[in-house]
Amino acid sequence: MAASRSLAQRSIRRIAGTTTRRGNGVIARGRAGVRRVRIGNKLHETERTAGYNQGYEQGYQLGVQTGIQRYPVPFEGTSIVIPTYNQLALVKQCIETIRWNTPESYEIIVVDNASTDGTRAYLHRMSGELRFRVMDRNHGFAGAINAGLMMAKGRTIVLLNNDTLVTENWLGNMLRCLNSDDNIGMVGPITNYISGIQMVKVPYDKLSEMPEFARRNNRADSSRWRETDLLIGFCLLFRRELFEKVGYFDEGFEIGNYEDNDYSVRVRLLGKKLVIAPDCFIHHIGSVSIKAVGDRMVKVNNQNENFFHRKWPMLGELMDTIHAHSGHSPRTASAASLYPERIIVRGLGADCFWIEQGRRRLVEGVLNVPVVRVSQIDLRLWPIGEPIQADEAERRWYGRNEGVDGETSSIVRMPDGTVCYIEGNVIRRLHGEAALQGWELHKKPERALNDARTSELQAGLPIISPPVMKQSL
Repeated sequence: MAASRSLAQRSIRRIAGTTTRRGNGVIARGRAGVRRVRIGNKLHETERTAGYNQGYEQGYQLGVQTGIQRYPVPFEGTSIVIPTYNQLALVKQCIETIRWNTPESYEIIVVDNASTDGTRAYLHRMSGELRFRVMDRNHGFAGAINAGLMMAKGRTIVLLNNDTLVTENWLGNMLRCLNSDDNIGMVGPITNYISGIQMVKVPYDKLSEMPEFARRNNRADSSRWRETDLLIGFCLLFRRELFEKVGYFDEGFEIGNYEDNDYSVRVRLLGKKLVIAPDCFIHHIGSVSIKAVGDRMVKVNNQNENFFHRKWPMLGELMDTIHAHSGHSPRTASAASLYPERIIVRGLGADCFWIEQGRRRLVEGVLNVPVVRVSQIDLRLWPIGEPIQADEAERRWYGRNEGVDGETSSIVRMPDGTVCYIEGNVIRRLHGEAALQGWELHKKPERALNDARTSELQAGLPIISPPVMKQSL
């Protein structure tokens, strides 16, 4: 019997995995589950094979459906988004300090701007401990941040430079500040190296002495919080709801600089406050990724500064106008209230939507008028309405029924040179050439206003330009 059993074992040794015998057949069990084994000319398949395959398929489909259903559901924690470019050692240090000093629930998302220093391999090794995306090229700070925002699942979001070292109580203290007032839009910490009022003098010369200073500083103290007009983007904390109302960062700012200024303006336009939390100190090495650009940095900085001023001329007057008009009412609850109507937009897909009365209507048919590309976040600012035929949307876009009350859609230039947009019986000032061009309103008919018609119009909120989108977001 022993010799016979040994011969049988040798005859099936070539079959991978453990084996058992059943009747005249052999069932081979490997990593792939139950397999069929041919003995002589007879093919045997256990009754368990069909059950295994069916169960596997059902389990797979259940997992897919669960993932789809849970994808839009935020988790009760903070998404920490870190853009990086060719600074592997720094991003490693940054991540390690997050792991040491963050007892709160969080996820780490790293967006790499096509580094060539081994960052990609490191991120793959860290898979499971963080989520990441490697970009096809350097999309700059705004582009990387936007990719991270698209991936973020947390109820709150932190945008964090890769050249920072976070410290004890850093996130807890900033969250305490943010959650103290629903009118606070964004919170930023203090640091040792930055431009503006978020920089403080520090007593340490050696980095090894920094944690002790931070520990003493980072004692929760609401009396130290103070409001500001600008937060620098090396570390920004805000609620997910704010992102969904303000939208993505403007990718018209190349490489880096001024995109945080722009975002601060857009948050304030919605009546939200910016607050510095001095009871949170983090160490900032400072401008490492920007310095890596080299001689191009001066040119890039000048371009971004010019872009900012073209987008926000007479900024103080704009703020005063909006706040006087709305009093922070629900009318300015999202960026859509500062966008024009009677325009046509599209998101990621080919579908186009007519915007009117605060809603978006799917356009059915072929269009022959300009279409403005917006992000999916911006698109969702307008609730869906009934579809509209393309010829009807075109007629309304051109405002061809001017004699019919509420049908007018046109550009007018006031005696002082101000460009305004008429939406029915509402006249709205366009905030600069960027707004006129960004919404393709310069292609609409331009009409003159007589005194009688002017007296009939009601003043609406100003119109700001849309953020430039260079990615599929």
